[in-house]
Amino acid sequence: MNKIIRSKDYNEIKYLIQNFSVTAILGPRQCGKTTLARDFKADHYFDLENPRDIARLDQPQLALENLNGLIVIDEIQRIPEIFPLIRYLVDNNPEQKYLILGSASSELIKQSSETLAGRIAYCYLGGFRLSDIGSDNLQTLWFRGGFPKSYLPATHRQSITWRENYITSFLERDLPQLGINIPANTLRRFWTMLAHYHGQVLNYSELGRSFGISDMKARTYIDILEGTFMVRLLQPWFNNTGKRLVKSPKLYLQDAGIFHSLQTINSMEQLLSHNKLGASWEGFVLENVCRSIGKRNHEFYFWKTHAGAELDLFWQHNGKNWGIEVKYHDAPTLSKSMKIACQDLELEALWVIYPGNSEYKIAENISALPLKNISDTWNYDLS
Repeated sequence: MNKIIRSKDYNEIKYLIQNFSVTAILGPRQCGKTTLARDFKADHYFDLENPRDIARLDQPQLALENLNGLIVIDEIQRIPEIFPLIRYLVDNNPEQKYLILGSASSELIKQSSETLAGRIAYCYLGGFRLSDIGSDNLQTLWFRGGFPKSYLPATHRQSITWRENYITSFLERDLPQLGINIPANTLRRFWTMLAHYHGQVLNYSELGRSFGISDMKARTYIDILEGTFMVRLLQPWFNNTGKRLVKSPKLYLQDAGIFHSLQTINSMEQLLSHNKLGASWEGFVLENVCRSIGKRNHEFYFWKTHAGAELDLFWQHNGKNWGIEVKYHDAPTLSKSMKIACQDLELEALWVIYPGNSEYKIAENISALPLKNISDTWNYDLS
């Protein structure tokens, strides 16, 4: 398998290392954090899945205080108590820089941000970007997802086998190592059921009833999957239009390949005839677009009225409102919902992302944009 150069992510991390004492790369296991970190040729490397490195950090101050240069600590969520020491070390040794890697977000961010405030920057790493692999390979990226070991194999069968084993390993090994002791079969069935809610507004009570658990336990299970980068919860945007708005989040599985595995979709032909085709495309587009726009997850929203008008993605930038609508159509046209969203949300621009080849104007501030044409950095120029 050939190595794919991830220029956008590399350059972003390089910038953060130059400007902060500590840089954290956060993302799901096996998304390529370690491979990318090794590209920086660190002076010292600690992998907390390696028993020898765990032993070296048994007395962390003795191991770290006399080191200089770039120090990488991989899978740092295994020793969160090290954060106060890192704060002390970087405050007293300007020759030290830390690059820390983690695959569990919420608790790690809470602990590190409280301890390392003003010293740490975060980079969220997903799977391959479309720009990493080229637009000619868009369909393969969509079907297999962005995990390197899922995308890169020579055959779809190898990719499917890797994903099946990844799901099993994640449930049976990774979560217990994080101190999560939910039976693997229970969480697998719940995760599989969530795949049927992909792209839908969540109703925790309905979800709990369907699975035979309380709505609070359903929230706990979703929090676990969100905190380990397996699902995205897109929160609703509220505005003062006087209309009744949907106020529950939408749920997406973050990686298209994992979604397809949980749906037992084993070929592109099956996907193209599946009743979840539109939902699959929507989730895949949103992940790629959100990374192109480059904002944090909590800065993205969707908007939906009880009367049926909706917008798949909404965000604010430079004091203006912007929107995305996702369509699996040959040639999207203007809809009533688009006009209402533009008016009610006072959108500066609305892009309709679709799988075609041509960019074109739909209305004055609405344009159709092929997914393959999005860039690493979002282009706000609609002219």
